[in-house]
Amino acid sequence: MNSKNKKFLLGGLAIALVIAILAPFLASSNPDGLDSTAEKVMQNPETEPAFESPLPDYTIPFLGEDNPFGGVIALILGTLIVLGIAYGIGIILKKKNEKENT
Repeated sequence: MNSKNKKFLLGGLAIALVIAILAPFLASSNPDGLDSTAEKVMQNPETEPAFESPLPDYTIPFLGEDNPFGGVIALILGTLIVLGIAYGIGIILKKKNEKENT
């Protein structure tokens, strides 16, 4: 990876982490449009999920649901996990492309 790409990646990561840190403090406590509509339309919105989320509702369970710092940590972890997965897929696709071109 050249220097320009590293700077671009680090700049994007810095912006994503700033958003992750500020989001829990700026978020509305009112349900969003999808949650609000689901509550109005569905007669039993509290059904069992297909699988349990590791970070439900952008919280870390042992820190409590009302703790905004738990939300910050959950968002930072989620951001880093998604970045790692995307970076890993990029490396795999790059190697695959290099093999096809040789």
